[in-house]
Amino acid sequence: MFELTITSQFAAAHQLRNFKQKCERLHGHNWRVDVCIRSPELDTIGLVRDFGEIKETTRQVLQELDHRFLNEIPPFDDLNPSSELLARYLFKRLSERIDGGPIRVSRVSVWESENSCASYWEGELENP
Repeated sequence: MFELTITSQFAAAHQLRNFKQKCERLHGHNWRVDVCIRSPELDTIGLVRDFGEIKETTRQVLQELDHRFLNEIPPFDDLNPSSELLARYLFKRLSERIDGGPIRVSRVSVWESENSCASYWEGELENP
């Protein structure tokens, strides 16, 4: 199995509803996003996928969130815009655009600080 990882970022504000701590107040993060792509095979030139393509697709998805108030963007107008739910949201959005043939988004990690991240994947993940 081969796995590629790219890292990107965006800046956005949010507030966690019913949290009863300081993060319930409006605040922002410079979010870091790690996107992992897996494939059991390589293409004819020895690649899973061009890093540039993965970066561009990720940039397009993150552009929808960048410099926005996440609580106003569906589905976060109903769901709490937690790091966990952001990771799942980005996993699903990126999978729609990247998955094909043997290539799959395997994991998305969302970092709200340099010390704290949440990851989302579906199914079993070996050696995360």
